[in-house]
Amino acid sequence: MERTEIESLGEFGLIQHLTQNNETRQASTMLSVGDDAAVIDHFGKQTVITTDMLIEGIHFDLMYTPLKHLGYKAVAVNVSDLCAMMATPSHITMSVAFSNRFSVEALDEFYEGVYAACDKYNVDLVGGDTCTSPKGFIISVTAVGEVTNSHYVTRDKAQVNDLICATGDLGAAYIGLQLLEREKRIFLENPKIQPDLQQKEHVIGKILKPEARVDVVEWLQENKIVPTSMMDISDGLSSDILHICRQSNVGCVIYDEKLPIHNQTKEMAMEFGLSGTSCALNGGEDYELLFTIPQSDYEKIVLSEKISVIGYITKPEDGTNLITQQGNKHKLVAQGWQAF
Repeated sequence: MERTEIESLGEFGLIQHLTQNNETRQASTMLSVGDDAAVIDHFGKQTVITTDMLIEGIHFDLMYTPLKHLGYKAVAVNVSDLCAMMATPSHITMSVAFSNRFSVEALDEFYEGVYAACDKYNVDLVGGDTCTSPKGFIISVTAVGEVTNSHYVTRDKAQVNDLICATGDLGAAYIGLQLLEREKRIFLENPKIQPDLQQKEHVIGKILKPEARVDVVEWLQENKIVPTSMMDISDGLSSDILHICRQSNVGCVIYDEKLPIHNQTKEMAMEFGLSGTSCALNGGEDYELLFTIPQSDYEKIVLSEKISVIGYITKPEDGTNLITQQGNKHKLVAQGWQAF
């Protein structure tokens, strides 16, 4: 495959190259890429903004992460934060820094994933920056969404007796990462051995190409269910429910048997000498939604196969507890992803 050196295009030539097929989907996009700043008119709605960084060697390993998947994931994880506020995603900016080991073709592949995610989530790419890096690949994304009449949901309004809900299934991304790391070690020891990833699509897909739960936000809005608190599960269920408890000044009870865990996660966890429960509680990067609702919404929430009721909110003095399948009570502690 032909390799085009980035320096042959220059900064502005590269930006023009990477954004030449950029589409505008939102009526609110007045001015997109190509000027000093973008112009967005939200027609009276309130703006929700989030930003996130992905750094090679910390958040991803290019030995087993395809650049197209990485581009998609960079958008999805930011859209997930907007979903956690019950906001409708509308715009992103994308900034990247890269060393000279990357070619124009490599960046094309990355942006192919970016544009696929923009199409999936109906967002416009309206700006960003490109820069050289002495080492590796650094990605920074800012995502913008909108809500009407202060209808955003925060982490600090959970009420005693609220039900605790989680979307999708948990722990799969963590197991997918363990699997990819194992296959990487085997390959480095013996490059002739091909990775064994057959019938592992679910767990690998969850780590390499997570999906933001825009579908669940839309379902909640259609069914007029307004969570009292919400966040996305990026650091692990145990860490994230404790964020909600701390900021809402409440306690919680989580039931082991109610945790939604995919069969593939359970099988792979056993292979690694782990329990599915520990992966669900402490694994990160699921990008599912964790939220609380009044008990009065129970009859509505059980209509969705995408949502599991996993526990309830208690008084703060009752603490944060996990009830095992044997009926034993354990203090829930944060053992998920630590940024530093």
